[in-house]
Amino acid sequence: MTTSIRKATPADEDTILNLIRELFEPPGGFPAGFTDQRGREGIRYAIENPNSDILLAVEGDTGVGIASVYRDYLSIRDGWRTWLQDLVVTSNQRSSGVGSKLLSAAADWARERGCTHLDLASGLGRKDAHRFYEREDMQRASYVFRLQLD
Repeated sequence: MTTSIRKATPADEDTILNLIRELFEPPGGFPAGFTDQRGREGIRYAIENPNSDILLAVEGDTGVGIASVYRDYLSIRDGWRTWLQDLVVTSNQRSSGVGSKLLSAAADWARERGCTHLDLASGLGRKDAHRFYEREDMQRASYVFRLQLD
């Protein structure tokens, strides 16, 4: 079956939330303070905001992956940035090319909005994801540090 990528709509909310939950499985973890309500608010924000989207990979009528993208700031040094917050492919579709299609679609989305670069963070334990990003010609550019506020 052929995988296509499209912008998510509010009708895709349950599918997106189920895919997000796959990020909580090892080697990931359950984020502090996460609730379905918080997840749904984030999904609605990303879909409704003019500077963000959720790109949904579908096979037939089934959602098999997402990439949430945000044109978030104009850097003094680097120009406009797209932040790729969530890239997830359902477990039975990994290593099938879906992730590559989503990453390519995210890069196209960023270019269409005048961005000069696309950044993401990946958990330290996600070795398979790191190999994937490097295969896709992404460069390790920095560390990301977090201060949890709630």
